[in-house]
Amino acid sequence: MSISLHHALVPQWIQMIDGLERVLTKADSHCGEAECSEQELVQRKLAPDMLDFAYQVKSVRTHSIGAVEGVRAGVFSPDMSDSPRDFAAMRTMLSQTRHAISALDPAEFEGFIGKPVEFRFRDFVMPFDGEEFLLSFSQPNFYFHVTTAYAILRQAGVAVGKFDYLGSVRKKVS
Repeated sequence: MSISLHHALVPQWIQMIDGLERVLTKADSHCGEAECSEQELVQRKLAPDMLDFAYQVKSVRTHSIGAVEGVRAGVFSPDMSDSPRDFAAMRTMLSQTRHAISALDPAEFEGFIGKPVEFRFRDFVMPFDGEEFLLSFSQPNFYFHVTTAYAILRQAGVAVGKFDYLGSVRKKVS
C-alpha cells in the first residue's frame, strides 16, 4: 500500500489539533477550579530557557498550515509574531488552522514533491525538497510543540492524560 504526502500529514495534524483543543478545555476548567489564573498557564514554561505555553500552541499552526504556506512560497521562516495570550484566542487560532488544513487539496501535495524550499532564520539557511521539509522538519516540530504544550499543562497540575493528547484517533470502520 502506498501513502500520499497529504495522507501522511493532514489527518495527523487534524487529530493532534483536536487533542490540543481538548487539553485547552481542561486547562480552562482547571483555572476555574484551582487557585490558578489563565495567565499563569499561558506564560508557563518547562524550563527557564524554553518558550511559553502560548508559543507552543502558536507553533502548532506554524508547523502545519504555516509549513504548507512555506512550501507554496518556497521559503519558510519561524513565526516570530506575538502568540495568542488567552485560551479563547488560542481556540480561535486552532479552529482557523483546522479549517485551513481541512480545505487543502490532496492533489496539491503531489506538487510539493521535489519542490525546492528553504528554511531561513536570520543568516541561517537550510535547503529542502518540499516533501523532506514537511516530513523531516515541520512534522517533528509540530509534534514537539503539541507535546510540549501538553507537558506544560500536565506539569502545572491540569488533569490531562494520554487520550486527551491523542485526540480523535481514526479507528477501523466495520
